[in-house]
Amino acid sequence: MLDLDQLRTFVAIAEYGSFTRAAEVVHKTQSAVSMQMRRLEERIGRPIFVREGRMSRLTEDGEKLLHYARRLVQLNDETLAVFDETEVQGCVRLGTPDDYADRFLPEILARFSRSNPKAEVSVVCAPTSNLIDLVSANELDVAIITHVEKPDRPQRDEVIRREPLLWVVSARHAVENEDVLPLALGRGTCNWRRAALSALTSVQREHRLLYSSWNSTAVGAAVLAGLAVSVLPESALRPGMRVLSEADGFPKLPECEIAVMRSWHQRSRVTEALVEHIISSLDNLSVPLAAE
Repeated sequence: MLDLDQLRTFVAIAEYGSFTRAAEVVHKTQSAVSMQMRRLEERIGRPIFVREGRMSRLTEDGEKLLHYARRLVQLNDETLAVFDETEVQGCVRLGTPDDYADRFLPEILARFSRSNPKAEVSVVCAPTSNLIDLVSANELDVAIITHVEKPDRPQRDEVIRREPLLWVVSARHAVENEDVLPLALGRGTCNWRRAALSALTSVQREHRLLYSSWNSTAVGAAVLAGLAVSVLPESALRPGMRVLSEADGFPKLPECEIAVMRSWHQRSRVTEALVEHIISSLDNLSVPLAAE
């Protein structure tokens, strides 16, 4: 049998890339964490870590194990929660970019409040890069973020929804026909902005960044006013927007992957209850129709 305590420690190490930081999260000494991982490797029969200086990287077998370890730990927590008859209460700190807040939060918070009337949700809106730092610093319990593969840091998020990233323009204007394409996009670290600029460069389409903002409402306003073209996930389309395709000369964009990221500093029933509502709400999210 696999030891769930060892698996929880293993997941923490994979999340933070360090035995030292994982020891703080699981409230064990570093020597106890090292002993747990030696026993886990003995049980698996294969090495699961490669040491790189002070950091630890997962082997290929470690990556395989991580997938199952997360599922086993989560199932354990869910099972115990079923038999806990105390009512979910307390405060959970949720982070989300403002565009996800507009699309997802009304449904998530309404369902969560109905199921857990004694629980409180504190919401912080910030770009994905900032939210990752806040979760890592234990200033947020959970965050809805845009998933991006980054080899230089451990992946600590779980992709829960995928949808197309689309070029959008005002349905009442034809600004996409301008010789130099005007754009309204996020700030410099925005992944959608990078994808859009890279795609236009790949087809040698001349363009200029006319509006740049973290605020999705401001970007959407520029589009609806017929001032610029932007990129949005399918579920973020608004009435009055028109989708531009490859037939219009716009290159295909990568998928948008939406993920949930939990803090491993502390796990609570109220946090897990909120995560369940987030996943359920995004699974059942309907895609709005643009005006044309």
